[in-house]
Amino acid sequence: GWSNNGHKLTAHSNARRRSCTRPVALPARMQNPSLARTSGATVDTEAAFGQVGIMRKGGVIMDYNDSPAVVAPVAWVHGNPGPFGLLCFGMTTCTAMFVITGWVPSSFSQVVVGYAAMFGGFGQLIAGVLELIKGNTFAGTAFSSYGCFWMGYAYYRTLELQGIVKSSSVQARAGDALYHGLWGFLTLAFFVVTLRKNGGLQTIFSTLVITFWLLAASSYSPQAKMAAGYFGVFCGGSAIYTAIAMLYQDELGISIPGVRPTHYI
Repeated sequence: GWSNNGHKLTAHSNARRRSCTRPVALPARMQNPSLARTSGATVDTEAAFGQVGIMRKGGVIMDYNDSPAVVAPVAWVHGNPGPFGLLCFGMTTCTAMFVITGWVPSSFSQVVVGYAAMFGGFGQLIAGVLELIKGNTFAGTAFSSYGCFWMGYAYYRTLELQGIVKSSSVQARAGDALYHGLWGFLTLAFFVVTLRKNGGLQTIFSTLVITFWLLAASSYSPQAKMAAGYFGVFCGGSAIYTAIAMLYQDELGISIPGVRPTHYI
């Protein structure tokens, strides 16, 4: 650029002008002028931008120093998907563990399959995608992973109930043990991240690690299967508690023990 007296601007002046770039939060109609057309109103976009000290220049939004302005991004997800995702996980886990502990007859497994496919699987996957859109990498990864786990569980149990696969075979027991053991190691990796989250999540993931490894051992030990059921019920109940605590905190401003941020590592 050139100054008023015809001398070319120095690099220092250009750097100073670039440093004037500032984030600007625009009203919805200024971010998307087509909204004005849908409402039947007319908007003078140049005048509207001028009210906040910026204007359009060659299709680029500029601030009052004639530098490119940084427009604040539009939030696509306004609510908190966390409580919903935790409820999907906790309610489904408890329901599945009712069969393992023997509290309900084995015929109840058919109910668990449908519940796992829709609420624990599809619902939790939705929560995970919403968390990823919000930029919450850990929550999005965990919810999406366990959502897919429950959908895979529902599919496998459906094949088992129809007699297509036989879980009593030696190969099936070994694969089931390795499968749950692998999920236990993945959950342990997730648990490390919760050390910078809150006590509720730490309880959920620590007991889930134990539950997975007991389920791995349950392929060869009835006692391990029973223990896995009780740990699973406690894990699912912890998820329900944490979900309600987060919901009360967000909606009512009530702070319940377990959701205070921690920083152990």
